[in-house]
Amino acid sequence: MVKVTFVSSDGTRREVETAEGETAREAALFNDVPGIDGDCGGVCACATCHVHVDPGWIDTVGRLKEGEAEAELLQFAEGANEYSRLACQIPMEAAMEGLVLHVPAQQY
Repeated sequence: MVKVTFVSSDGTRREVETAEGETAREAALFNDVPGIDGDCGGVCACATCHVHVDPGWIDTVGRLKEGEAEAELLQFAEGANEYSRLACQIPMEAAMEGLVLHVPAQQY
């Protein structure tokens, strides 16, 4: 199991556990984390699982790659920045133990 902390826009922290191989989106949905909708079912088609990776974790998680579907979707997400990722595109692995993800105030 991998521990992940989701931080809501009001600063509330919610630590959850998820199995390796699941995505951060699944970790949020399976643990009722508010603010992560994941409407497309995790197929990188909607951006309703937009998160900001804590700056200390961005190199471990990886940055967006220009031209990929994820980057294309996030260009339209409210509040997207250099730390933005889609939670459905973050597979959980042991190296991510303690990962911190910030949930935007709104999802579209």
